[in-house]
Amino acid sequence: MRTRSLALGLVVALAAAFSTPLHAADKETRQMMADIRMLQEQEQQIQTVLTTLTDQIRSMEKSVNQRIDDQVEAIRKGLADEHAATATVTNDMRSLRERLDDNTTRLGQAVAEIQALRQLITSRSSSSFSAPDSTSSAAPSDTVAPADAAASGESPTALFNSAYGDYASGQYDLAIEGFRAYLKDFPNGAQAPDAQVNICNAYIQDKKYAEAVDACDTAIRNYPKSSVAPTAYYRKGLAHLDLGQTDQARTAFDYIIKTWPDSSERLLAEQNEARLPATRGR
Repeated sequence: MRTRSLALGLVVALAAAFSTPLHAADKETRQMMADIRMLQEQEQQIQTVLTTLTDQIRSMEKSVNQRIDDQVEAIRKGLADEHAATATVTNDMRSLRERLDDNTTRLGQAVAEIQALRQLITSRSSSSFSAPDSTSSAAPSDTVAPADAAASGESPTALFNSAYGDYASGQYDLAIEGFRAYLKDFPNGAQAPDAQVNICNAYIQDKKYAEAVDACDTAIRNYPKSSVAPTAYYRKGLAHLDLGQTDQARTAFDYIIKTWPDSSERLLAEQNEARLPATRGR
């Protein structure tokens, strides 16, 4: 009986001894779990905030990129419009310049025609009203030698067209004489540059290349700013080619390419120059 009492007391004592630490450990565990849950909630909140900030940054980046793209597109469109406007103005100016040149040419032709007719009228008037010699009968009016082509009734246009007709029909000697007659009577005529270049062309067609070079040089020297200047240089280059003078031909073609880059002669010069043999140092 006594032994049973001692055992029971021991059990009670052991239970009392272990009951307090187990209760304290359980409390600490619950506190730890609460702290963990709090940290998890804070982590979720932080994650939510980060997600929101990321979405906002992406939205702002997209908006900024869109604005940049819109500004770039607006600038590009503005430059394109400005380029188109500049091209339009350039074309208009070129058209006006061509019209002005055409009007100037026509005016020069008209002035030359008037001067020729005036000379013709003056010549005929002086022939008709001159006093006859008292010792001889009056000479017929057709025996009076004309002072020039205008006095004989040839206008500048008619004289030029007659020479060009000879050129077109292959009568190059007659054409050269006709163009020279035009230049002699109307050195400042509207078609004087064309007449001189046509002399060069006639010599080339007649295979007189040295004379063609001289004729082209005369056109270049007398009419350096005329519209036929690039043609004179091009014909000169062709004449040098036919003479076997490739260096002189290349010089003429190079001058055309540099001086008149927008002319049709420039394309012809490039084509001919491309067929020339390469020179040393190139």
